[in-house]
Amino acid sequence: MSTEPVLLKFALPKGRMQESVTALLAEAGVKVKVGDRSYRPSISIPAMDTKILKPQNIIEMLHHGTRDFGIAGADWVAELQADIVEVADLGLDAVRIVTAAPKQYLVDGKLPLPGGKFRGGKLRIVGEMERLAKQWIEKNGIDAEFIRSYGTTEVFPPEDGDCIVDIVQSGDTLRANNLEIFDVIMHSTTRIYASKAAWADPAKRARIEEFVVVLRSVLDARKRVMMELNVTASNLEAVVALLPCMGAPTIANLHHGAGYAVKAAIPRDKVVPLLPKLKGAGATDIVTYSLSQIVA
Repeated sequence: MSTEPVLLKFALPKGRMQESVTALLAEAGVKVKVGDRSYRPSISIPAMDTKILKPQNIIEMLHHGTRDFGIAGADWVAELQADIVEVADLGLDAVRIVTAAPKQYLVDGKLPLPGGKFRGGKLRIVGEMERLAKQWIEKNGIDAEFIRSYGTTEVFPPEDGDCIVDIVQSGDTLRANNLEIFDVIMHSTTRIYASKAAWADPAKRARIEEFVVVLRSVLDARKRVMMELNVTASNLEAVVALLPCMGAPTIANLHHGAGYAVKAAIPRDKVVPLLPKLKGAGATDIVTYSLSQIVA
């Protein structure tokens, strides 16, 4: 009987997501080696046929079943209306799909569209995401025409378009081009998706789920730090009651019965307000340090 793992066809995103995804994989101990001008990287996971593709192409390949699983943004799933399985939200590269227009067109932060018209005529809306733009047009009952762009959408207004539908992270590029957001169509993050066929295959699904566990261990570790402290027996319960740990803290006896050593993984954003409270409750020798992976 063969013990070789089933082959998985995996897709990594090209573009703005590539850096954060590659960093996440590296922290998880997964090495990805990309040769010059190569879209077929080697990956330190056995039986993994990997390609680097644009996120929209990843979604299309998963929809058609030529890739088993991949990493892409939720925005392209919505745009392409792909029939695929969302396996995990990695929460990386949070962006918004927005409508924006030149500041001089807006009144109180809104684009005036009396009777669904712009300045008495059709609104010219420019963007790469045609389906999302047309859904927004229909939802708002606007008399508009869609103009497809192929990048640098923000340069179209005002001469070649009245407003845009675009993907934004910080909004700096829009502001640099005198554009202001007046509506948000959706929020999107980087996620792991699988084809329906791969998810229905028990062997492939098991491998995909194992991959997700590894990545989530890093994401969970990024949110927490390990805190260690010492405390006397009389102050132990008061200190433990303050710790927002994952389960129960680890407690060990100090040498010669001097008290207890307490260890707990706590949310990173709780450290600053927690430190003076712990000190006030009798904790001493408080140390915090970063974690690399956590599997609950």
